[in-house]
Amino acid sequence: MLEDRATAVSSPTQWPAAYPQGYAVVDVETTGLARDDRIISAAVYRLDARGEVEDHWYTLVNPERDPGPVWIHGLTSDVLEGAPLFADVAEEFAARLDGRVLVAHNAVFDWQMIAREYARARLEAPVRQRLCTIALSKELGLPLPNFKLESLAAHFGVVQQRAHHALDDARVLAEAFRPSLLAAAAGDVRLPLLECLPLTEWSDRPVPRQASGGYGGYRAGGWRPSRKRPACPYPNPGRYEDGERLKQGMRVAFSGDTSTERELLEDRATECGLHVASSISRLTSLLVTNDPDSGTSKTVKARQFGTPIVDEAAFGQLLGDVEPADG
Repeated sequence: MLEDRATAVSSPTQWPAAYPQGYAVVDVETTGLARDDRIISAAVYRLDARGEVEDHWYTLVNPERDPGPVWIHGLTSDVLEGAPLFADVAEEFAARLDGRVLVAHNAVFDWQMIAREYARARLEAPVRQRLCTIALSKELGLPLPNFKLESLAAHFGVVQQRAHHALDDARVLAEAFRPSLLAAAAGDVRLPLLECLPLTEWSDRPVPRQASGGYGGYRAGGWRPSRKRPACPYPNPGRYEDGERLKQGMRVAFSGDTSTERELLEDRATECGLHVASSISRLTSLLVTNDPDSGTSKTVKARQFGTPIVDEAAFGQLLGDVEPADG
């Protein structure tokens, strides 16, 4: 049972009608940070409309590969060997999420890892909206030194017992989320809810086995390097103009959830002769996003620079007829 903290506000008598009816506070531990990494443990605290805990759930997950940075999460291959596969817990996990807003600290990461696991299992996670507690902290103007979970916990007097353990991280976040939700309701603050798009098309590159029988190439002090793409051979012809064709060499950036796995979209753009950019600048030709009002750094910069924005469906149509580069 969660206790009211000294810094929490009392429950407002008039609760905002637009607020969700329930939340699933989630934390997942993973083999790493890349798109082909896997979930190795997951925890869910289910909360009612006003942030009161209903129940909680935790499971280990066998990633069928090297567990990654054991020095962070503490889960070794021996511990995970007898754990269920994600497909074995997918139904119960879904039941914990169904009909609720997914709440997580840096929610886009947890959601993307969950969406990919469900795609691998040929299933769909029943999540339609997410709420990031980092974004909520910013909306509330909390005086935090940084936006780490430990700082949010300390602000509300929540004691963390096992950092990077999914169940304890989810508990800590649930305890910090409740007073945040009450403060938002008391101030009639709009909750920073974002749409979640389940993956309908994806690819999963196999992780090569080592001669020792393990997986991957992790070592203390570094993560696996990100995938590198070949340099675009065409000059940038400038910005995309509405109603016109894309042209080889245009710089394209992506932001937010897509129903097609991001890497597939990037591969298709590269194959068409476009330059896939990881950030927005004055040279960016086009931003692809399904949520232009999300307030991400990319969408904010795109508006500042006047960068054209299209959604995933429109981009897919544009890829069908890309104009060759001059010469």
